[in-house]
Amino acid sequence: MTMTGYFTHPSCRKHKMMPGHPECPERLDAIDDRLLISGLDVALDRREATPAAVSDIELAHDRMYVAALRGLDAELKEQIAAGGHDQLQIDPDTSINIHTWEAALNAAGAAIDATDAVMAGEMKTAFCAVRPPGHHACRDKAGGFCFFNNVAIAAKYALERHNLRRVAIVDFDVHHGNGTEDIVAGDDRILMVSFYQHPFYPMDWVHSNAKNLVNLPVPAYTKGMDIREMIEAAWMPRLEEFKPEMLFISAGFDAHREDDMGQLGLVEQDYAWITSRIMDVARRHAKGRIVSCLEGGYVMSALARSVEAHIRVLADV
Repeated sequence: MTMTGYFTHPSCRKHKMMPGHPECPERLDAIDDRLLISGLDVALDRREATPAAVSDIELAHDRMYVAALRGLDAELKEQIAAGGHDQLQIDPDTSINIHTWEAALNAAGAAIDATDAVMAGEMKTAFCAVRPPGHHACRDKAGGFCFFNNVAIAAKYALERHNLRRVAIVDFDVHHGNGTEDIVAGDDRILMVSFYQHPFYPMDWVHSNAKNLVNLPVPAYTKGMDIREMIEAAWMPRLEEFKPEMLFISAGFDAHREDDMGQLGLVEQDYAWITSRIMDVARRHAKGRIVSCLEGGYVMSALARSVEAHIRVLADV
């Protein structure tokens, strides 16, 4: 059990939205190139994901929503066959192509496969290099580039299929994981801790006051050292008290100071520090078990360097 898992699938590169869209296949290419150049790839156990079963997706999503998304896939294929456009718009910045349904199934499947592998003791930690991302996908609604909530599905799967009693979700994307909050709020088996830029997307989200949420809204231009102090003061005591048996990470890297999607000031060393603090909790309470899933990060160099820093800590190399 010396390697960290690295789960992905070729379909994750085939899902594309509008031309010039920041959530693009090249994000995965940038990560792969960085891991190869840095030599970190040799420390990873690479595995191709299998598609999630609909019954597992429905642990986190409404059955009618899942059926509707499958229906949109069929509708798009009919539209293309009739000579129509090769995209269907979900909202102003989220659309599907003919590969989106497959990619979404495999992105969720990667998180589930990683959970199974970690629970089986084949590896202690895993990173899922997948797209579409997931943390804006609500129980019954897509949006914010997201269709299925990969981390929420995996967390529910760990509870329901592996009979864990307590799991934690850590979200450090620059945007609030409103979809994850929608799915897990009030479930006292799950503790969700996050920080995010505020006010920011999703602007119309009404935050829950559920006791299992530790939300840290921070103003634009907050720097990494300030984030670290807030994590120590707010996240760590709750995580220690909760004693999660497994941890899941919504790993968004768009809070990096070079990423113009947001206006926060983190750098690679901050992501490494945050990951190390999560690892500390996992070692004490969860037998080291962590599954991390890619969320945001849209400037290729900053994304790739940050993912490398994150995985280096996960892999302890």
